Amino acid sequence: MTAGETNADSGSEPIRVRVRGIYTTALTRLLSASSASSGGFEVVQPSQPIRERFDEAFDHRPADVSIETTRDRQGLEVSGDPEAVEAVAAELESVGIDAFRWDGGIPRGAAFDAEVLEAGGGSGAVVGLGEGRRGYLKYDDVDGYVDAGNRYRVQVAEPAPPWDDDRPRVRPSLAVEGGLCTLSRDRTGVSAALRGDRANELVGMTDLLAVDVPEGWGLRWERAAADADLEAMGEALERAVSRVVSLENALEGADDEPGEPSLLAAPAGTAWLWFGRESRFALDEHRRRVETTMPGHHRTKATARAASAAVDFAEAVCASLEGDALESGSLGDAEFPFAAVARQYGPREGDRLSLGHGKPDGRLITLGTGDVTAWDADGTVTLERTLRGGGTYDALGVPIEEGDVAVTKLREGRWWYPTTYKRADGSTAGTYVNVCTPVELFPDCARYVDLHVDVVRHADGTVEVVDEDELAEAVEEGHVSDELAAKAESVARAVERALSK
Repeated sequence: MTAGETNADSGSEPIRVRVRGIYTTALTRLLSASSASSGGFEVVQPSQPIRERFDEAFDHRPADVSIETTRDRQGLEVSGDPEAVEAVAAELESVGIDAFRWDGGIPRGAAFDAEVLEAGGGSGAVVGLGEGRRGYLKYDDVDGYVDAGNRYRVQVAEPAPPWDDDRPRVRPSLAVEGGLCTLSRDRTGVSAALRGDRANELVGMTDLLAVDVPEGWGLRWERAAADADLEAMGEALERAVSRVVSLENALEGADDEPGEPSLLAAPAGTAWLWFGRESRFALDEHRRRVETTMPGHHRTKATARAASAAVDFAEAVCASLEGDALESGSLGDAEFPFAAVARQYGPREGDRLSLGHGKPDGRLITLGTGDVTAWDADGTVTLERTLRGGGTYDALGVPIEEGDVAVTKLREGRWWYPTTYKRADGSTAGTYVNVCTPVELFPDCARYVDLHVDVVRHADGTVEVVDEDELAEAVEEGHVSDELAAKAESVARAVERALSK
């Protein structure tokens, strides 16, 4: 990821942004539209589809910020120059009421002294990075046998979003990565990540640049450099060299051998954005202004990797047909085809489905996994889980008994869902209604972010709203916006009235 110099703070130049992943067209349009009014952003290093979809010329200069779709397709990683990351993330978090943003954590490109904590199983080892931080080191990236207690100087090659159980992947090497070129301690000379005449041209053109590769570092031109001119190549290499100097300066006081686990340098910043259902549909609208876009485009693409190809095919067919009914704008009037998507990818009756209970601070808690016992084309599924005895039900204050069954009714797009706890004899222990961002029913997980405030109905029929103080605290801490909190309160009161009738 590029983390080069930027003049964004002075307003003299727009922040250059490189975008990749399933949200690329929508984000390119969103950032370009914002730049039209503020001059704040410029999309660079576009992919071939982006060049075909937009009636404008894109530059291939190095980026200040890179945006990548997360592996689970739920959101974005925004990495690069810390000030530029802040500006881009602030722009994107306003895309929808249920878009969440988190900073901090372990950023891309950060360098650590690490110690192996767990080794021997799987394909890699768990390493300690100091202050409770942990990373994942693949055995294939290390020369020799890896054992507990071994120490390495590592760099974060792939950070992990806060809602993911994966640990950030680290490598025992140092590199400065960018969209156009990479400088690495593990390489020698000059090479290119593509083949043929263009690769030879890139290697040969390096001698024409007025920038020297630092001693002890190797240069590789990435695929994006194939479209860059000599000026862009020179700027990219100059930025990379500048970052190498900064990194080496940060490591100058460190011993040659890795020491106690600790952070040594964090030259780049990383922010994370998670999109809820409302935000995905808002991004659909941005994309629809550029290209034929089916209802629920991003919601469907987030369903499964295989769904992306199906969406592309369906939209290509629609775009090739004639008639006003299939123009890009009119497609947006239709509803998200939940039944078609669920029939193809799930969830369906008989499937297993977990409750992906997101928290406004970025954590993801799995409340449990149950059986889908009923399914409806309107987007409603019934989930049943058999519980073990012990403890009490939150807010209901009654014991959990062995053999209790939790019956949860989930509906795609609804801001709440109820769970009724039934005893083995058929009686009801109570109902708990979770207020959350609009539910999305993915093939193996119902995904949402919990908004703290909830509604309960006791076995005797008493109804009350609970945990309003937790919502207020989340607002005060900056995890929930005032607009979203007001929506949560409104939903809770509406549910309370409905249950009290």
